Amino acid sequence: MRLHADGSSRSPRATIALAFVCALAVAADAAAQLPGLPPVPLPDEPVVFATAEEPQVRVVVVARGLEHPWGLAFLPDGGLLVTERPGRLRIVRDGVLDPEPLTGVPEVYSQGLAGLMDVALHPEFAENRLVYWTYSKPAGEGAWVTLARGRLTEHGLADVEDLFLSDPVGGTAASRVVFAPDGSLYMTVGGAFGAATGGLRAQDPGDTVGKVVRLLDDGGIPDDNPFVGQDGYRPEIYSLGHRNQLGAAVHPETGEFWANENGPLGGDELNRIRPGANYGWPVVSYSREYSGGRVADRTFQEGMEPAEIVWLPSVAPSGMAFYDGDRFPNWRGHVFVGSLRTGMIRNTGHLERIVFNEQGQEARREWLLTELRQRIRDVRQGPDGLLYVLTDADDGAILRLEPVER
Repeated sequence: MRLHADGSSRSPRATIALAFVCALAVAADAAAQLPGLPPVPLPDEPVVFATAEEPQVRVVVVARGLEHPWGLAFLPDGGLLVTERPGRLRIVRDGVLDPEPLTGVPEVYSQGLAGLMDVALHPEFAENRLVYWTYSKPAGEGAWVTLARGRLTEHGLADVEDLFLSDPVGGTAASRVVFAPDGSLYMTVGGAFGAATGGLRAQDPGDTVGKVVRLLDDGGIPDDNPFVGQDGYRPEIYSLGHRNQLGAAVHPETGEFWANENGPLGGDELNRIRPGANYGWPVVSYSREYSGGRVADRTFQEGMEPAEIVWLPSVAPSGMAFYDGDRFPNWRGHVFVGSLRTGMIRNTGHLERIVFNEQGQEARREWLLTELRQRIRDVRQGPDGLLYVLTDADDGAILRLEPVER
């Protein structure tokens, strides 16, 4: 049962969603009181940092003036599409942010951390000009996590349509959208908070919250989705048992879909997403609740997938990218993950580089950009082989990482 626009009729799930909004508002207020390091303004000039395996990198501010940017996509003409969480889609060309947002973006539920989130181009964008994005669509006191698409024109978006709406959820449900090599797309649907209440939605096969869904480019359901035709299962579901996934990417060599997710207090995970697999939230977890108690009494259970990477303490992982370019040859095959903060301390965000061995297991990690003390919301590899990073702030920026020639 979906919420009416005025919120006058609520299903049990809608009631849970409303409870999430209230609980998360309290959590957000508590987060604002967290101890932290003094903030550091972004430098006006390029800065060089020492790094491992690539001795030095230069960090350049490409553009500023973005309000809590969330997702980034590269246009064939060299421009950048950037989402702003309050509900604006912006274009950056030659380092200049167009002062006028693109028209056509639908109304966004932008309270708290909800809003306009990820953006991706159709694999045949050069021919069809189709842009896809995820956003929080107003639903009474809460929102639906929604996938939409539109056709990019000179001044905005045309032929805008919603392709998928989740079950109603509270105000911090994250979502990423990534195209697979076969032209289908993966979409994460977060918001399964609270182990005793909403977290159990992640284990409910009839609920799309706390899941990865897999769709066709028109919003249809692929015939080979793992639960198609199974009673009690939503056919869109590709995997289940997730809490709140803020980063996702397809491995450029294997074609596998990977996603990371936030635990409440420690126990963040990076997962290799397999069809039909259950990733355990909240039945198994390394996390503790914000109040201090453990989410679960075990970290592994037969029939549930173990995480590839676990973060203790939490780094609040966000956007991620596998690097396969030629500008940083010693970083090929590594995954880069944005961090919003470390160990519940404000102004400790960074960019994390994770190296895998020949068996695909974690070998080592490096923290980058710690000196900038920024919340890193997204990281992408550009067509030029460089890395681009979004900082999450009232005055957010696009940063570019370049090699320093020796």
